[in-house]
Amino acid sequence: MNDASWYQFRAWVEYFGKVFGKITIAVPPAYTSQECSNCGVIVKKSLSQRTHSCQCGCEMDRDHNAARNILRRGLATVGHTGGLMLDMGNAWGDGASTVVGESLPQQALS
Repeated sequence: MNDASWYQFRAWVEYFGKVFGKITIAVPPAYTSQECSNCGVIVKKSLSQRTHSCQCGCEMDRDHNAARNILRRGLATVGHTGGLMLDMGNAWGDGASTVVGESLPQQALS
């Protein structure tokens, strides 16, 4: 987040979260790709290793594993309820909160 472009990205995400009535939570990403999203064990891997494979049998893409850990940490931060979980449907790619073909600033202002 020290780089200006990451700060700007976070600012835009938070802005559009407010505009579209979505909850945004900054989650520290440390070790999210190393921690098993199934059992919580730390599985050390190099940056070039793209597959997460744990002794518990969990095997998936490294980024998918990290995304699941980030989502879990975010939900734990707010003490989620069933209603919030339904609102988080877009985190799994179940739909879009934007209109195809429109620019984001246009949608935010409409």
